[in-house]
Amino acid sequence: MTMKKLQNSLYVTRPNAYVHKEGETIVVEVDRQKLMQIPAHSISGLYCFGQIMVSPQLMGFCGEQGIGLAFFTEYGRFLARIHGKQTGNILLRRIQHRVTEHAPLEVARLIVAAKISNCRSVLQRQLRNYRENAEITAAVKCLGFCLEQAKSVSSLEKLRGIEGDAAANYFGVFQLLIQPTLQTEFTFNGRNRRPPRDFVNAMLSFLYSVLAQDVSAALQGVGLDPQIGFLHADRPGRDSLALDLLEEFRAWLVDRLVLSLINRKQVKSSDFHVEASGSIRIKDDARKTILVALQNRKQEEIEHPFLGEKVQIGLLPHIQSILLARHLRGDLEYYPPFISR
Repeated sequence: MTMKKLQNSLYVTRPNAYVHKEGETIVVEVDRQKLMQIPAHSISGLYCFGQIMVSPQLMGFCGEQGIGLAFFTEYGRFLARIHGKQTGNILLRRIQHRVTEHAPLEVARLIVAAKISNCRSVLQRQLRNYRENAEITAAVKCLGFCLEQAKSVSSLEKLRGIEGDAAANYFGVFQLLIQPTLQTEFTFNGRNRRPPRDFVNAMLSFLYSVLAQDVSAALQGVGLDPQIGFLHADRPGRDSLALDLLEEFRAWLVDRLVLSLINRKQVKSSDFHVEASGSIRIKDDARKTILVALQNRKQEEIEHPFLGEKVQIGLLPHIQSILLARHLRGDLEYYPPFISR
């Protein structure tokens, strides 16, 4: 496999910041005061949240150098992405388009099976590390049943239904993964979004959105089209393939990180602002805490379940994109999704 070095992502969250290029460096200023200046070659992604200004010169430089530049609202909802020339072989994208149109079920089944397996692992980890819980144990059994169904399902519609049932079972007990003393402060009654209406969903949606851009950039980097997916239906403006691969990382990476931040009291209810509409906004300092935790997690190493090699977590989207491309080219008999151990 062609491996690359994990580079840092720069997350700009300071309101009214101005980000521009100075020589071969990226500079962040507020009110003409220089807050940061870093070498551009050390950055693989630049993510701007809220009212952030980026100079046209830096935009062009990012596109030319392959630095991912994305804009989000202050709530973490994705707005836009700027990228340079499409890389990769057009023949690979033609294969991708053909397979996703005529035979998407094989890859979609593997992705859903990996998602369910990773969700079940999160619950099993809770049972191992803490006391037995009848509700969590029942959810683990239901996920095991959904996993077996996903392996032999005969249509995409049925597969999506199985995925929905699994998610309902998983998130139905998610509140129980939060320490009992914190469950009143961090109430969770299932997924809600656009906008999120509780603190837990605000963090989940925020991190899902950020990680989706990492996955999209990784797919583009190996020459795949991030908008043409196997599981998620085509929709204008949606990176369906990025959302497909994101399913493999939601529970194992994002959900566990959110639970860790809550249970270790690194975030508190005072870190959120409730708007008049009922939507939840993560305050600037808390957003910084969450992004630092994500960046630190991406630097950690694990043994990749398919490669059997030590890799940094931040490279997993790149690795899975390469494996998918190799499968589509015919180098691998099947696509090996990421399943945590």
